Amino acid sequence: MTAITAAGAYAPRFRISAEAFEEAWGQFQAAGVSEKAVPAADEDALTMGYEAASRALEAADLDGEDVSWLGFGTATPPLENEDLTARLGAMLALPNGATRQLFTGSTRAGTRALWAGMDAIEADGGLALVVAADAPRGKPDDAIDHAAGAGAAAFVLERDGPARIVDRAEYATPYPGTRFRNAGDRETEGLGITQYDRRAFTETIGGAVAGLEIDPAPEAAAVQAPDGKLPYRAAGTAGVGTDEIRACATVHDLGNLGAASVPVSLARAIAAGHDSILGVSHGSGAGADAIVVESAGDVPANTALKDGDALTYAEYLRQRGVVTSGPPSGGGAYVSVPSWRRSLPQRYRLEAGRCPDCGAFAFPPEGICDDCGAREGYEPIDLPGEGTIEAVTTISQGGAPPEFAEQQAKSGDYAAAIVALDVDAGDETVSVPVMGTDAAPAAFSVGDRVETTTRRIYTQEGVTRYGFKIRPS
Repeated sequence: MTAITAAGAYAPRFRISAEAFEEAWGQFQAAGVSEKAVPAADEDALTMGYEAASRALEAADLDGEDVSWLGFGTATPPLENEDLTARLGAMLALPNGATRQLFTGSTRAGTRALWAGMDAIEADGGLALVVAADAPRGKPDDAIDHAAGAGAAAFVLERDGPARIVDRAEYATPYPGTRFRNAGDRETEGLGITQYDRRAFTETIGGAVAGLEIDPAPEAAAVQAPDGKLPYRAAGTAGVGTDEIRACATVHDLGNLGAASVPVSLARAIAAGHDSILGVSHGSGAGADAIVVESAGDVPANTALKDGDALTYAEYLRQRGVVTSGPPSGGGAYVSVPSWRRSLPQRYRLEAGRCPDCGAFAFPPEGICDDCGAREGYEPIDLPGEGTIEAVTTISQGGAPPEFAEQQAKSGDYAAAIVALDVDAGDETVSVPVMGTDAAPAAFSVGDRVETTTRRIYTQEGVTRYGFKIRPS
């Protein structure tokens, strides 16, 4: 039997309210949603998945090297034809030989990843890390986009632990045209046939729950939430009441989280200490997964989801890149993909170097030692990701290098700083240049303590470069 031994969840800091949509459009079409989370210009499903996974591993007091199996589920991958688990695993410092599986193409992708993780643990043991992240979007004037939020969740799975997954079932039957995204499109759409959509949702969810061997009587029910009303309409077929759904619902304050909808609600229920939880996901097409979780003790969890900076509707469109002009033509500091790849240990894991002769630290660990002039190779050491700002400035509109201009057009001014990153040895530090994120430039001052995270840096030749940035601790 598989157990959840730790959980993490993440939502972007930006929020837009139903009132902001009403001011822009004269109406708000996402029933039951009061506000939703909005990814920043440097965020996507991969970076949000990294945030949630880091929180789950931290809650479990584990490192990436402890993970033997990684599953990542998203319906909105930043790349349609690349195995994102390679990058995600490197960001989390997983062993190169760890098994990795990517799940996409459906809002069931998160529970599909959880399902596969359970199979892996039951077959081979070890430790699995399941990650689900999504940021759906629709056309600006339709109900799909009005409800579309963003978030991620992650779970550590082992054979034994406090929250056991005691039953699971699935159900599928064809309902084409409920919601879909054609190849090459960024926006989800649907035929908008209300009764047809509702029947597809309730039949598959009811079918999955009916397939369970256990008759669940949950304290909390994590039900797929395309909007704030549909999960409650499925309460009867799922065999639960509205109170159980509301106990862990995220749609009202984060919006429709797509493939992360059920995982984030499940993480919230686990963190709240509910002893019995039903999770039911739905994917258009249509199909559903149902799982039953029974807890016999506290599960370590890091699921802080309430921080939020309010956006106007114009700012919302800007963060999404709807009202920006795109990248400038020509210019920019060209860094080839092979060159960028060689720096991934520094950009993903903050790998510094220690001089074997004098013990001085260098970042990046290349060239001769600045302290003693030794030409021998450095001994690698991973920095903990915290430090102090030594110098900082604001890069305003028009001041960014061309390769950063497109992102700046979306996000606005940003902080650029020199940070003395801590080293796990006495008072030693290593100074590095770095961009700020998750706060306005004014939030960064000399002497402030900061922490690192992984975000989009820029895109060149169609390939997005990811790397570390700083944010206030």
